[in-house]
Amino acid sequence: MTVIEGGINVYGAAVGVIVLDTKLPRAIGDVANANTWPFPMLYRVARGASPHVVVHERGQGLNKILVDTAKELVASGARGITTTGGFLSLFQDELSAACGVPVASSSLMQVPLVQKLLPPGKRVGVVTVHGPRLSADHLIAAGAPGDTPVVGTENGEELTRVLLQGETRLDIEKAERDVVAAGRELMERYSDIGAIVLECHNMAPYAAALSAAVHVPVYDLYSFIVWFQAGLLPRTFARA
Repeated sequence: MTVIEGGINVYGAAVGVIVLDTKLPRAIGDVANANTWPFPMLYRVARGASPHVVVHERGQGLNKILVDTAKELVASGARGITTTGGFLSLFQDELSAACGVPVASSSLMQVPLVQKLLPPGKRVGVVTVHGPRLSADHLIAAGAPGDTPVVGTENGEELTRVLLQGETRLDIEKAERDVVAAGRELMERYSDIGAIVLECHNMAPYAAALSAAVHVPVYDLYSFIVWFQAGLLPRTFARA
């Protein structure tokens, strides 16, 4: 006899995604494009949580909205929580304490792990959607050194403008060029970069092009959440 247990709304999806309140175009590779993932995801929009508030206002006033959205995801069946914004590292501890499941709020949380992978004399650099707005507080909240090298795409022609102004059209080739240009600037400015972490949860579609251009490993939210999911629902292996 096989018995299954109930008690939640949705089954088979371990990761719940807090989606910022936006109608941004989302390429495959973006966390909020369901076609990105090799496993099911749960999504809830945090109404009122705009990218502008998160990036330019440090998420001021969003605590309850984000926590309530995380709790809704857990009640629906999520075993772990992530978000669509790397700047939400500032809410990591609050979300983790409030919703009672593992929380991977920001791709920046990969920085200390990636640092351990590198040889002596090399360090991790970060490409972000807005360099001047990504503070030491954001990095430290994610467990990264506050002096981690950072370069943003804010001087590019496409990605930052579209994401932070809430536009609904995105030229993927231009966005890729913005990310690659920021990565090259990072490598030129800091000669000891041995790997790059992409802060922005919309940047995974451009990670391969960046890695090919700068010849170092690139880690993004996709790499982080595939790892995260593997612990929430460990793979069952066939027995010989």
